[in-house]
Amino acid sequence: MNAEAEGGFPAAPTALPAPGGPGGGRLVANVMHFGRVLRAAGLPVGTGQVLDALAAVRTAGIADREAFYWALHAVFVKRRDQREVFDQAFHVFWRNPRLLERMMRTVLPTFRVGGATDDADAPNRRVADALSQGAREAPGDGGADGVEEVVFDAAMTWSAEEVSRTMDFEKMSAEEAARARAVIARMRPPVADAPTRRFRPSPRGRVDARASLRASLRGGGDTVPIRLRRPRRRPPPLVVLCDISGSMSRYSRMLLHFTHALTNDRARVHTFLFGTRLTNVTRHLRHRDVDEALDKAGQAAGDWSGGTRIGECLRAFNRDWSRRVLGQGAAVLLVSDGLDRDAGTGLAEEAARLRKSCRRLIWLNPLLRYDGFAPKSMGVRAILPHVDEFRPAHSLDSLEALAAALTAPGRDGAGAGMASWRERLREIEAAEIEG
Repeated sequence: MNAEAEGGFPAAPTALPAPGGPGGGRLVANVMHFGRVLRAAGLPVGTGQVLDALAAVRTAGIADREAFYWALHAVFVKRRDQREVFDQAFHVFWRNPRLLERMMRTVLPTFRVGGATDDADAPNRRVADALSQGAREAPGDGGADGVEEVVFDAAMTWSAEEVSRTMDFEKMSAEEAARARAVIARMRPPVADAPTRRFRPSPRGRVDARASLRASLRGGGDTVPIRLRRPRRRPPPLVVLCDISGSMSRYSRMLLHFTHALTNDRARVHTFLFGTRLTNVTRHLRHRDVDEALDKAGQAAGDWSGGTRIGECLRAFNRDWSRRVLGQGAAVLLVSDGLDRDAGTGLAEEAARLRKSCRRLIWLNPLLRYDGFAPKSMGVRAILPHVDEFRPAHSLDSLEALAAALTAPGRDGAGAGMASWRERLREIEAAEIEG
């Protein structure tokens, strides 16, 4: 972030200097630092993207600010929702004074009137947090003694703990996301025990003929003491199928923290990640350290933040894993937004088969955070008729509401307003037929 010309943009030459040459190390270091800022702001930036960015800048040159902008944009931006974050980070990082006022709004308390939301400022908060983190970690800044500490009076602000419970995971800053992960680590949703095929002695229940005859033989056979038994009960298996495609990346990470807490709190929790292929990460999530567990899970799933083939992945699960993990009344959590690259091809058949194999199929969809959400995509239409619960998964409150879904008895399909969702689906299909 060292400016050499007006606005902080490096002045000509027309080509990027060699890293070891005069002036080259500073620009190369700044591009690398810019990549770290984007990664802290939530963009999936790795070493490969930084190297590609250096090559792109070397090709495009640095004499034209617009060419420099689009060279970095072509490398770092992969999805539409990343454009705003990149644009704000670029102009602030490379010193555009016009964004100073917008960035100040991210640290100063504001008053909201008439139910206004902060959707437009969500990227600002993430960029500001990433830039402030980068400033704290930047080498050669003179150390902590050379940094002036700024203290804000929070007397007229609100409780961060209360706000974070309803805040969308996508809008959280790094500090708020860390606080949310700490809350998730303490979650212990109660799960109702389910009867198994094994029995245990009990003062009440059905007559145990074998135990009664054995007791009779021990007494000489003159009398037959009645022994009773009832089925053993234990928490049923829980299977999590989590979508890790690009549109689900930030939510998937939070849901994996939730799954990690479940895995280390109870037995028989099986976790599968899917994007373009299915990956079993159950063994990796058994590590006590959540960072190590998620790092190993991320390395095992090579299709993170890629496309989505929900039908093909459910077919692989039904074929290879369902008989192994869906016994004894297992419940299944399907975490996905339903956006399928294959336009729902074969998805309805696989969702129907999955529902027949489990006790309860619960669909967690982050898109339900929108009031105007409607089941219009082909993937959503294919899955929705076959689920028992349809719930949001975008905030701490939505995760805590899972307790009611996991403990609800039966599978009549009426939970979480399923009747109204299916009626809405029929209305949309009828409207399309008439149109």
